[in-house]
Amino acid sequence: MMVLGQEPRQTTSNLGHLQKHSVQALIHGLNRHYYSISINYRKNELEQKMLLNLHKKTWMDGLSLQDYNEHCKLNEGTVNDMLELAKHYNKALEEEEKMSPEQLAIKNVGKQDPKRHLEEKVDTLMTANIIQCLGAILDTAVFK
Repeated sequence: MMVLGQEPRQTTSNLGHLQKHSVQALIHGLNRHYYSISINYRKNELEQKMLLNLHKKTWMDGLSLQDYNEHCKLNEGTVNDMLELAKHYNKALEEEEKMSPEQLAIKNVGKQDPKRHLEEKVDTLMTANIIQCLGAILDTAVFK
């Protein structure tokens, strides 16, 4: 095989995994075909923990402030959503007063629960504003 200038790897049964060389490989002197086979092996518990912690937030992420214009737009959008949800919740309460117990049991099937979504919006808005305010106070106190 070596007499013909071919590597023995090119005649194996893994032809489906054989990759053509790129222009960059030619520049680096790799004029032959090469394999690109993914190798899978088991990871122990410590390695799994390490890989799961790769994209974890650090303690510094809580101290970084959002852009004020961005934060203002987010607040405005959330408050508008809360206004719509409050209207829907008020309407739902008025409808509940006129319903029988059987109708109340099947009233919200397949529909959005405005009370739960309103609570979620309030929670996210309060959390975002508290974090932004505390971060701003901390920044002014530290960099005074």
